[in-house]
Amino acid sequence: MTQIVSSLTDISDRYDALFCDLWGCLHDGIRPFPEAVAALRAFREKGGKVVLLTNAPRPRHSVETQITDMGVPRDCWDTIATSGDSARLAMFQGIVGTKVYFIGEDRDIGFFEPIHLLENCPEIQKVPLMQAEGIVCTGPFDAKADPDVMRSDFLLAKTRGLKLLCANPDIVVDRGETREWCAGALAKLYTEMGGESLYFGKPHPPVYDLARRRLAELGTDIPDGRILAVGDGILTDIKGALGEDIDSLFITGGLAAAETKTAHDPDPDALSDYVKKEMIEPTYAIGKLR
Repeated sequence: MTQIVSSLTDISDRYDALFCDLWGCLHDGIRPFPEAVAALRAFREKGGKVVLLTNAPRPRHSVETQITDMGVPRDCWDTIATSGDSARLAMFQGIVGTKVYFIGEDRDIGFFEPIHLLENCPEIQKVPLMQAEGIVCTGPFDAKADPDVMRSDFLLAKTRGLKLLCANPDIVVDRGETREWCAGALAKLYTEMGGESLYFGKPHPPVYDLARRRLAELGTDIPDGRILAVGDGILTDIKGALGEDIDSLFITGGLAAAETKTAHDPDPDALSDYVKKEMIEPTYAIGKLR
């Protein structure tokens, strides 16, 4: 049964590292959450390591720039692992070919930069759909548009047998008070239409392998039993943690705030009903990271 806690310090002594989600936990897409920043600082001051584990479809240096500009202080985290880097590694290894149809915004063009984890990265060409060997999706062309606008393109892509590389498995995200579609919504539609989608962010194993690699780069050898995953996505952060046999802290005041009736903390009965419906049981739950 999920234990509702009042703060990270209630349980932090049990863990040496956090795999902490960004959007919905540390910031809202516009500004950081001061209590979350303080909680991560306190964890690090006691010797803990913080890996920011995000489904952002971009290289980690791009995410670092984004959160720094947003006001997230550098002293509340140690390193970053992104689904973008995990997916880029697969792309440069040829999983969807070298000529790809790119679905995404101009800000995500850094996805095609060479990745230092590989030598002699092949050049990936962005081409029209009819010339493509595969699809790379970092997100919708327009995050506010219904994913169904891609149906005609996806029908053609499915007919041609193209695989879709999904750089961000999230379905939606809240930017302040506005809900936006993510790449996961397009990949879901493509799969439902009979196409093949390939995922590299949470809850899928490749991004956790990358997170462990980032943790090892810090010079630490921390077993999974001493790692806590923190996130507000039941189908990404929490499901992924379960799949990796890692304990989890569910931030109920994010994407599931309405379903869990979260004010300061979740309503116990609503939380119980929600996790039963999703058939995913977090180790702990809290309204906001603090």
